[in-house]
Amino acid sequence: VQLQASGGGLVQAGGSLRLSCAASGPTFNLFTVGWFRQGPGKEREFVAAISRAGGNTLSADSVKGRFTISKDNAQKTVYLQMNSLKPEDTAVYYCAADRAYSDFEVYGSTYEYDYWGQGTLVTVSS
Repeated sequence: VQLQASGGGLVQAGGSLRLSCAASGPTFNLFTVGWFRQGPGKEREFVAAISRAGGNTLSADSVKGRFTISKDNAQKTVYLQMNSLKPEDTAVYYCAADRAYSDFEVYGSTYEYDYWGQGTLVTVSS
């Protein structure tokens, strides 16, 4: 599967953005998808993940209540709705996917994902 992340940009603190991760390939409905981010001078960190059927999600504590992940298998796209953005959310955001073998699997570590998109930059100004 190939992934294409988009939707990044410059936004003021308190604003919102929606990131999209579009996939190619006929079996996207079999993949768990996650979002990760890497800020300036920081390691890549987990943001959120969603199970292959979309019924189970996992979020980092730092984004709970502000970010929502969703999956549209018909459109082969995963979304990350980001609200109440903070300057510390500034980062390159990456989507990643991996083959799942149940409807409940979600993964929160970079090493659990085999397929990665190219990243989209989100900049939050104070």
